Amino acid sequence: MDKILRVHMGPEQEPYCTTEPVGEYAGLGGRGMTSAIIAREVPPLCHPLSADNRLVLAPGLLSGSAAAMSGRLSVGCKSPLTGGIKEANSGGQPAQVIARLGYAAIVLEGQPADDKLYKLVIDRHGAQILPADDLRMLGNYDTVAKLTSAFGEKSCCLSIGPAGEMKLGAATIACTDMEQRPTRHAGRGGVGAVMGSKGIKAIVLDDTGMSRREPKDPDRFREANKTFVAGLKRHPVTGQGLPAYGTNVLTNVVNEAGAYPTRNFQTGRFDQAASISGETQAETIKARGGQVTHGCHRGCVIQCSGTYLDEKGNYVTKQPEYETVWSHGGNCGIDDMDAIARLDRLDDDLGLDTIEMGATIGVAMEAGLAEFGDAERAIELVQEVGKGTPLGRVLGSGAGVTGKVFGMERVPVVKNQAMPAYDPRGIQGMGVTYATSTMGADHTAGYAVTANILGVGGTVDALKPEGQIELSRNLQIATAAVDATGMCLFTAFAILDQPETFQALIDMINAFYGLELTADGVTELGKKILKFERDFNERAGFTARDDRLPEYFRTEALPPHKITFQVSDAELDTVFNF
Repeated sequence: MDKILRVHMGPEQEPYCTTEPVGEYAGLGGRGMTSAIIAREVPPLCHPLSADNRLVLAPGLLSGSAAAMSGRLSVGCKSPLTGGIKEANSGGQPAQVIARLGYAAIVLEGQPADDKLYKLVIDRHGAQILPADDLRMLGNYDTVAKLTSAFGEKSCCLSIGPAGEMKLGAATIACTDMEQRPTRHAGRGGVGAVMGSKGIKAIVLDDTGMSRREPKDPDRFREANKTFVAGLKRHPVTGQGLPAYGTNVLTNVVNEAGAYPTRNFQTGRFDQAASISGETQAETIKARGGQVTHGCHRGCVIQCSGTYLDEKGNYVTKQPEYETVWSHGGNCGIDDMDAIARLDRLDDDLGLDTIEMGATIGVAMEAGLAEFGDAERAIELVQEVGKGTPLGRVLGSGAGVTGKVFGMERVPVVKNQAMPAYDPRGIQGMGVTYATSTMGADHTAGYAVTANILGVGGTVDALKPEGQIELSRNLQIATAAVDATGMCLFTAFAILDQPETFQALIDMINAFYGLELTADGVTELGKKILKFERDFNERAGFTARDDRLPEYFRTEALPPHKITFQVSDAELDTVFNF
């Protein structure tokens, strides 16, 4: 990965591509690459949908190699949802293919002078920009079907659905999995809207004829990878829970902890949680002949994905993940797994963030547009987005916009991005991460559920403010570094609990690049990335006032613990004191 592909979309002339050396961005990967390019090249005060913004796609430092779990793709831009810097992370095939094609980053810049749609096709011979008006307003499933028919089964795709073409704040970029299904999404922050603003409907990738990336020290790399995989398989979360039940294994756990946001964050327990739990979901999938254990990309050994079939055995969608089951399920008072699967399929096809849309429907329900528990009306509301109606455009712009339009005070957003499936009153460490993350409310930015609920990496009482700042700070630093490697974030469970697994990751990087990186070096990498991001947001106008939860989390006590968010503003302001 020694080059950057720049895709110039205009408006001065017809779209064209250039290739350049990595240059000043050498040594960066994944989130490190996306955040560095955005921080250095994008005017912080620009409109996110203007020609001045960039959309950066970057595989991780170990992507395209034999390293297990290294197939995550970082997508970066100035977010049209938050107005700040954004890194959205996705699984699927593209990261591995981009890396094998030799690109450290693909940068979309500029904007077409006309309203034409284009597709970007990249293989070992280079890159070309072709017309794509025949794909206009197609869903991701039909888009991928047409592209696969044209370019072959060995290709993989990134694409936007109608939401991205309409440039809505909840729009995603879909990445195909190993079965050529657009089920993996760079979901958060409206990255799909930025791709739409560049006039790119899809990117087709084909690494046929390209070799796997090889390490400088093969023997050392092979041994480190072996140790790393053994650690993942030995850990109870990555070796047992996630392969058996998928990410939805958390539903019963978080519900029992009293931190499962229910009916638009009104309570921390959903009485019907068992009906939509990972255990129930797995039983249903097995009974219908679907897959419970499945990898979304080559090299995955955790295999937390799956396929969900209807009662007749027909494919509906991927195994809905915990965040999706919560957002469209408990958050909306819905306990019907088949309805949740239909909503997941709709979101994937239209190109919508399931977290943002579920939170938006929850706000809409409290505003009176539907009754909590009304699954059919929830489906109709998401379909409105696909139709592009005025109501659909409001909903597709996210929970923050929807709350403003309907005069709602209780809107669970930070920096205008919807909160995921952990109430910050029941898991106070997550509240710190939501409030202070450079990305807006984002569970993956610093997953305090580890120590607050699961006892991974130590234990910090979820209901008390003590220790939450340090926990979130350390996790945000570590997460930024992991995101730079291209590793799936779920590897963090084993890394936090097993020193030898963490060392194996470091050894893989060192063996691959011929480095002598230490644990302190990993920490410094995470800090460097966060500094890029914080600097961009400050120049974009963000202040300490933006690192706050909505006030009602401090005034409304959450059942069943009857607790409010306890970490003070003064403490929140110390998270990035490093």
